[in-house]
Amino acid sequence: MNLKQLEVFLAVAESGSFSRGAEATFITQSTVSQHIAALESELGIRLLDRTSRGALLTEGGKVLLDHARRVVAGTHEIEQAIKRFKGLDEVILRVGASNIPGDYMVPAALPQFLDRYPAVRLTLFQGDSRDILDKVSGEVVEIGIVGSRFDEEGISFAPLGRDEIKVVAGSAHPLAGRADLTLGMLLQQRFIMREAGSGTAKTVREALAAAGFSADRLDIRAALGSNEAVKAAVGGNLGLSFISEVSIRRELQRGELVELPVAGLTISRTFYLVTRSGRELSPAALAFVELMREIYG
Repeated sequence: MNLKQLEVFLAVAESGSFSRGAEATFITQSTVSQHIAALESELGIRLLDRTSRGALLTEGGKVLLDHARRVVAGTHEIEQAIKRFKGLDEVILRVGASNIPGDYMVPAALPQFLDRYPAVRLTLFQGDSRDILDKVSGEVVEIGIVGSRFDEEGISFAPLGRDEIKVVAGSAHPLAGRADLTLGMLLQQRFIMREAGSGTAKTVREALAAAGFSADRLDIRAALGSNEAVKAAVGGNLGLSFISEVSIRRELQRGELVELPVAGLTISRTFYLVTRSGRELSPAALAFVELMREIYG
């Protein structure tokens, strides 16, 4: 059986007439008869009795009537749901973001996004960059934002803005205010770092290696799982750290943290929008991507 046959059956059953059923479904009466006959053949029972009073449901037809109504109503609900989906109405958008994008970039864009699309509900999942890529691959989230590019099969990376990573210290640290630091002097300091799966940690290691310096030579006293935890530790003078400039603007302005320029070392990176390769984004996800590019370039 198919949906058209059920629609024709409902039209005849509810109108009590083959001719009125034909008018309601915009087909000929002979075609209506063919659809009903096909249904009866499929099910192996008579569904309608043709009488002088019109088409009357058999007991078997009454059983089908109840189920057919639910099936046809369900298809109408599907049509309405897709219309809402396309029109960004009552849609849930699941976004994943690593530490810096999740704490700073997405919240900064959220007011504009919700103002433009008030019926979209955005759910944000956070983790390190490796975790977000896993969530994109596993279809837990539709789109992600990470702070580093990885060799990942089945994932597409699109650039989304630049960031600089600074060497920073607490305002009371003995090196605060120094402008003559060298890479060699970093060996004498304690460091608080992000965990290995973070985009920041990956970028720092690559930049140090490019400068001929191994990150393994640093005295790393702790590896913490969030940027806020790193900032708190550095602000408490537990050590130096490499921290995204996006995340420490307020602390630098308030004098709680200080930047330590290091001769011969500049660390910058690109944030990336990540999606599953070859997959079409939903209208809500496309709208989110468009706004993030407007804001961050």
